[in-house]
This record gives sequence, structure tokens and C-alpha cells, in this order.
Amino acid sequence: MKITKLETFHIQPRWMFLKISTDEGLVGWGEPALEGKNTIVAEAVRVLGQYIIGKDPDNIEALWQLMYRGGFYRGGAILCSAISGIEQALWDIKGKKLGVPVWNLLGGKCRDKIRMYTHMSYRDDADLSDFLTDVREKVDEGYTALKTTLDFPYRPVESIKTINKFVNKIAAVRDLVGEDIDLAVDFHGRATPAMAKILAKELEPFHLMFIEEPVLPENVDMMKEVGRATTIPIATGERLFTTFGFREIIEKRVASIIQPDLCHCGGIMQGFKIAAMAANNYAVLAPHNPLGPINLACCLQLNTCVDNFLAQEVVSVASKHTYGQDIFKEAFTMKDSYVEVPNKPGLGFEVDEEAIKELMYDGNWINPVDKHGFDGSLAEW
Repeated sequence: MKITKLETFHIQPRWMFLKISTDEGLVGWGEPALEGKNTIVAEAVRVLGQYIIGKDPDNIEALWQLMYRGGFYRGGAILCSAISGIEQALWDIKGKKLGVPVWNLLGGKCRDKIRMYTHMSYRDDADLSDFLTDVREKVDEGYTALKTTLDFPYRPVESIKTINKFVNKIAAVRDLVGEDIDLAVDFHGRATPAMAKILAKELEPFHLMFIEEPVLPENVDMMKEVGRATTIPIATGERLFTTFGFREIIEKRVASIIQPDLCHCGGIMQGFKIAAMAANNYAVLAPHNPLGPINLACCLQLNTCVDNFLAQEVVSVASKHTYGQDIFKEAFTMKDSYVEVPNKPGLGFEVDEEAIKELMYDGNWINPVDKHGFDGSLAEW
């Protein structure tokens, strides 16, 4: 079998799908997306296609190494996102060729169903009563774990009034949902180490499942310092690429929860290797996924076959197509916060190519840019 073509499709609201065709008629799908940069990643996919067209898609690791190491420059968000989507599609082809799900090719299943968590409202200007209404809706949908973002933008050292406003928001959520629902807070790298320590201390009474990116991941030692100042588990990983990017975080025991994004980190096998590295330090896996249903499908395959899995992120507030509705011929189903392990060959879905025509656009979605209200300086999104 030989690879014959790579095609990218920009899909609303901000996704990009990849279809790899072969000379034997088998096709594989991946999601080489990078939020706000999809048109650039599409060009990277085109360039990488020159490395692999005419090659045997069975040799996934060899093709990964060729794409990653074949040029002088390695890594980074653009290149790794392009490679990730290609690698995902190659696994889809291999599973379909052999008639088995990808998790069966990676050692078999460690569980029968996969726990999901979703976001509470992402509108930081939402009225508290509206926010709590959204929380109740998510619980009524069946979710037993919820995450929200840190209200933004934050000053380097914030006022007690602002701190109390956010802490009271989390307190209200805990009062509403009780002790049976797990809660997490994504700081999104918006806090300085000083503020992160203060906020973490104030949030400890609510027994959070984790705080995510309490500070930016570029300075590992500063994140470790924040982690040592709180009892709340630290989660990070969405902005890290390949096993090389995760090495220091894991070796220095900076985080208890590792969050590779299979659209960015290098793909499914890189996620598998990162999970194994985390397991050596008793850390658990919670793959990042604010993107589309193909990335979710990849995560479901990985989560099935690794022992140290915690929970899988989906962003139900962002799209009505979260589980593949109107995109897959048969969407995944979440019930009581779990999705059953997929048993279909490959990544476990069939894309409805006629349906996605209605969702296609030019790919020009740009990340919002935020500024501090107090002086107009650039803030972390």
C-alpha cells in the first residue's frame, strides 16, 4: 500500500481535518489543527506530504521520524501539529486495514468506558446566576466533572476584591453541585507566580481536582514552585510538544496530571510514550482537547489502552458537534459522564463527507487578543 494524497478541510468553528488516501482505497482521517494558525498548519501538511507520498502508511514510527527529523529544524507548535494530524490518520488507516481499533494495536484495553469532563461557561463577564444555570445544565447532561477558567485579565498582584470575586464564584459552584462533582480551574497561564500561590491557597477549601497552567509552562521551575505551595494537584501540558517537551515537567515532578494534546504533541504514539513517562512518576493522564471530534476519537483510543488515565476533556459549550454529531455517520455517545470504549476499526468513526461540506470555511479564525483594562497592556488570553 502507498500513500497517494493528503487533503485538508477547514471546519467550523475552528477545526481542521486531514484525509490521507492510499492506492488501495483505504483512507485515514486526522486533525492537524492549531487554534488560530490552521492555514499555516495546512501549508506545513502540504510540505510534509512531499516526505511521505509514495511511502507505505504501515510504517508509522518511521514516517514520524522522517517528518520530525528529516529537516534541520525540529519541534514547535506548527510542525508538531501538522505531524500530529498526519500520524493520527496513519493509525486510522492501519486499524482499518487490520480490522481492529487502534487501542488494540497499542496493547489492548485497560478499561471499558472513558470518563469525560467539560467546561462550565467560558464567558468571564457572565452574571453569577447565569453561570450557575450553565453549571446545573452540565450536571443535568450527565457530567460528573467540570472545569472553568480563571477570570481575566489579572494584574501581576491583584486586589482582594477581585480575588474574593473569583473565589466566591467557585464557592457558589461547590455549594450548588455538592461533593459528588469534581471541579477544576484552568488558570490559562494568566497569573504570575505570586498571584498563583495566593489564588491556590484561597481555592484549597473547595478540594479541586486540579488547577491547570497556574503559570505559563515556559519556566518549569516557577511552576514547580507554585505546585510546592499548594495541596491542589497541578495539571499542564497543552502547550508542550513531543516527549522532549514533557521530559523536564515529568522528571522534576512539576505536575501530577499530564495533559498532552494529541493535535499538537506529535500524535497518538507520542501521547502513549508521554503517558508511560508520567506513569514512572505516578502522574496521571488527562489529554487536552478543546478541538474537534477527530481529536476526541484519538484521545478515546489512547485513554483506553493506558493504565494511568484520569479524565478526558471536551468543550461542549463550544460546538454542537462535540461528539461528532452531523460530522460522523455515527456519533460517539456520552452517558453519565462516560463514553463506551469504541470498537470499530481504526479511530472508530466514519466521516460524513457530504455533511462536512456544510461546515467548511476558509480557516481564517484568529485567537482573541486581550488587554489589561487598567493600562491597556497586553494580557494573556
